[in-house]
Amino acid sequence: MCLCSLAFAVAGTQAGAPSQCYGTVSNGRLENGVKLPVHGPNFTAYSNIGATVGRTAVHQKVADVMLASYAALAVSAPAMTFVYGETGFPEGGPFKPHKTHQNGLSVDFFVPLRTSKGTPAMLPSTIRNRFGYRVEFDARGRFQDFQIDFDAYAEHLYQLHRAALAHGVGIALVIVEPAYLPLLFATHRGAYLREHLPFMTGQPWVRHDEHFHVDFAIPCKRLS
Repeated sequence: MCLCSLAFAVAGTQAGAPSQCYGTVSNGRLENGVKLPVHGPNFTAYSNIGATVGRTAVHQKVADVMLASYAALAVSAPAMTFVYGETGFPEGGPFKPHKTHQNGLSVDFFVPLRTSKGTPAMLPSTIRNRFGYRVEFDARGRFQDFQIDFDAYAEHLYQLHRAALAHGVGIALVIVEPAYLPLLFATHRGAYLREHLPFMTGQPWVRHDEHFHVDFAIPCKRLS
């Protein structure tokens, strides 16, 4: 199934009922949220269980941006399979243990990996490691036999931004592990990322080593 078909399938889940976000990412809700495809040609959800229980829903425009970015990554980084993490409930609202993810505009993306031999890999995802969220990488992006592919990481961020621009969507905030910013800026996309993406300054409340967090910017109605 091609990515364009997947995008159509997501849009078709709420035909005639566009998504509407309310409030903010930390105090909000969502109407007509859409569930992301669990798998695609070059992407997958972090957990079939998480997807089944409704923890991978977003605003329709966010889904459109994500699918467009994966389509571009299939060309620019064809060897990699990209993993998205938790996003939110179809109706939004509090989303423990996250402080945000409440109005369909927040997405966690797991970092792209390679083995020590250079083979593309995906983050181990089990109940014991909280489906990847408990994995701890060091300051150079290493965990056991895995190494973060910072070129692919930077390419993912670049394609997300380009897809967001093409769909009239903004990016309000990007949270990454602070130690990884110099490594991202050292890639061939580094200058672009430094200029165009609003990275969090300072230390986030939890480490963002195994994943990065993106808050998209879409006009929302006031939360009543």
